[in-house]
Amino acid sequence: APVLISILLGASFSRYQVEESVEHLLAPTHSLAKIERNLVDSLFPVNRSKHRLYSDLQTPGRYGRVIITSFRKANMLDQHHTDLILKLHSAVTRIQVQRPGFNYTFAHICILNNDKTCIVDDIVHVLEELKAARSSNRTNFVITYPITHLKDGREVYNGHQLGGVTVHSKDQVKSAEAIQLTYYLQAINSLNDMVAEKWESIFCDTVELFQKSNRKVKMYPFTSSSLKEDFQKTSRVSERYLITSLVLVVTLAILCCSMQDCVRSKPWLGLLGLLTVTLATLTAAGIINLTGGKYNSTFLGIPFVMLGHGLYGTFEMLSSWRKTREDQHVKERTAAVFADSMLSFSLTTAMYLVTFGIGASPFTNIEAARIFCCNSCIAIFFNYLYVLSFYGSSLVFTGYIENNYQHSIFCRKVPKPEVLQEKPAWYRFLLTARFSEDTDDSEETNTYESHLLVWFLKRYYCDWITNTYVKPFVVLFYLVYISFALMGYLQVSEGSDLSNIVATATRTIEYTTAQQKYFSNYSPVIGFYIYESIEYWNTSVQEDVLEYTKGFVRISWFESYLNYLRKHNISTGLPKKNFTDMLRNSFLKTPQFAHFSEDIIFSKKYNNEVDVVASRMFLVAKTMETKREELYDLLETLRKLSLTSKVKFIVFNPSFVYMDRYASSVGAPLQNSCISALFLLFFSAFLVADSLINVWLTLTVASVEFGVIGFMTLWKVELDCISVLCLIYGINYTIDNCAPLLSTFVLGKEFTRTKWVKNALEVHGVAILQSYLCYIVGLIPLAAVPSNLTRTLFRCLFLIALVTFFHCFAILPVILTFLPPSKKKRKEKKNPENREEIECVEMVDMDSTRVVDQITTV
Repeated sequence: APVLISILLGASFSRYQVEESVEHLLAPTHSLAKIERNLVDSLFPVNRSKHRLYSDLQTPGRYGRVIITSFRKANMLDQHHTDLILKLHSAVTRIQVQRPGFNYTFAHICILNNDKTCIVDDIVHVLEELKAARSSNRTNFVITYPITHLKDGREVYNGHQLGGVTVHSKDQVKSAEAIQLTYYLQAINSLNDMVAEKWESIFCDTVELFQKSNRKVKMYPFTSSSLKEDFQKTSRVSERYLITSLVLVVTLAILCCSMQDCVRSKPWLGLLGLLTVTLATLTAAGIINLTGGKYNSTFLGIPFVMLGHGLYGTFEMLSSWRKTREDQHVKERTAAVFADSMLSFSLTTAMYLVTFGIGASPFTNIEAARIFCCNSCIAIFFNYLYVLSFYGSSLVFTGYIENNYQHSIFCRKVPKPEVLQEKPAWYRFLLTARFSEDTDDSEETNTYESHLLVWFLKRYYCDWITNTYVKPFVVLFYLVYISFALMGYLQVSEGSDLSNIVATATRTIEYTTAQQKYFSNYSPVIGFYIYESIEYWNTSVQEDVLEYTKGFVRISWFESYLNYLRKHNISTGLPKKNFTDMLRNSFLKTPQFAHFSEDIIFSKKYNNEVDVVASRMFLVAKTMETKREELYDLLETLRKLSLTSKVKFIVFNPSFVYMDRYASSVGAPLQNSCISALFLLFFSAFLVADSLINVWLTLTVASVEFGVIGFMTLWKVELDCISVLCLIYGINYTIDNCAPLLSTFVLGKEFTRTKWVKNALEVHGVAILQSYLCYIVGLIPLAAVPSNLTRTLFRCLFLIALVTFFHCFAILPVILTFLPPSKKKRKEKKNPENREEIECVEMVDMDSTRVVDQITTV
């Protein structure tokens, strides 16, 4: 039934849809910046911002962008490079998009200026004037930075168009290592948007073809579609690495379940355990697809979530099977396995469903995190059902094969030792098996000890880790671990940079790197919008605004602007031109900012007077290396100020849509999952036999999560959507591996702590070690995928597995030997009554198939 269900549901995944909106996935769903963007769009037309400054002031829209630089750091303003750039500009404007009946050029789909001409960057006009000056042998043409003047008298801002600038005195440009050009396109309807998207693709091809014929320059093209394409590119470049990972996991899962004893070896169970996980993941993918869900690259983490949980459950069942008596019937052995392992597996599955269920709830403000958690919940639920049914049935079949002394791979009856003596050596090697009637009772209990991992743990590791001389070094190592984790924890940074989720060898990464290198002197353009009709000339209004702006250095320009208005007593009847000139002159006297631009919306009133309905100003600030943190602080400070100010204003830049409350939006799923996990542990403390189990489990989870956060920061992994999802998984992965160990130790009675630590490792250590080895081998190919998304995924998951393994096999075995619970106080009183011993009767048939009639003592 699980196989048929998976095939039926998984077949629909062949026609899956891809989520194309990166903003929908990664921007906070309930973002105030989105509301502010709608307000800005309703007040000011998009096209009026494009000719003012280089920036996506309101909405990115459709555009093509290219950075031109030289391999030898040449001056891009010399005659050769100037001619080359203008030649590229001419080639771009001649691009044609062929449609039935018409060929669209840049002139047909560009954003128009007030004079119905295409808006192009002012740096193009600067280069054209520079070329004209050289052709007429004029040497008095001067370019200043970051503001220069054209021959028509216009002031233009070139801070985001000239990069790597070296200046003389009075801001005169001596040389520039990079130049950036931007071409804005219309996207007012579906046809126009389709043509613009095709134009962007041809634009990139044109730039790359142009560079091939001019190899001394380096060009970095970028379009509005580049981020979306490069985000989904991770899935394509990961395919062969994931196939490699699958092959490695299958191979190691088979080897981990194999023994030299051909009857007791279980290679098929290793393969079927992985198949169980695969069927559950395929079923979940089919359900998500049938319910209208769309695929995105973050889903690459779901198979690894399933791998860690599903394989450990199957290996734990196999470990429980090894503890059962071989002289029992298959039904009784299977019942013992389910009673021993499925209780803990059910509890850990419930924990997965609770933590990921909270992440899948509407409380999660990041859509990518929500649908990831939703898909994980469905996959984990079906994995639990499939382990009960599919893997349980497989276990029963292999049990009958073992009881009948059939080969674990070929299912052929294994001959007796006396028959094998007559066969060749290779034949005897393949059919090596131990028959119970040939061994005494003491050897019968050690049948499975020939398994390499069982033998290693029981004979060597358990004695070594509990050695008195080893314990101090383990404790010292743990203190070093905590110290480094604390050092990293204090340096945690938020990863709101979208380049962290795209493939590495892509236009997005190359363009972002070049832009950071050459154009990071000035911040993105921030719009400051006053969206109410206020009396700008009124002294009391100006005082109200100044009351909230005093002491805030970053917006001191606003104070000087209001002082200027108050000084000149500006009235509503003032013509628009004079009004804006006064604003400009006032603003440029403020040294903190590089440029000022403005738009004012007027509405006519009676007696030919006008009223200011809304106004906006743009600022471009000098920035340092921490410009993202500065921009985020500026956004939060101005937001708080806008709530208390009597003047209604907002600040906006398209990047605010991704930055707006990003930390709280990303951290919320992790916080909610931690709270739900702690609540579940606290509640289950009243249900388990000993509440100390949950106390130790809570401390272990806290230690693991603290270490993972600290070390991932030291490994240059930021706190973003991917890393937070991994941390949620880390809670469950730790409980998966540590809960059985702690439960066995705490519930143990009699003997000493050391004895029960050894016993817990012998009982559960093999399953933990098997799942860990398969998990790490599956992760290794992920490290080679050329993508920042998978790099973050690998580093976080690797740290989670490594730190959890360190706790299971080193920290807990040592600490539990000298911390509560004490075993001597927990001894039960022995029943003085004599117990009747009844011997089981073994009946052997002619085929040596044993049937045991078991009598229970009352």
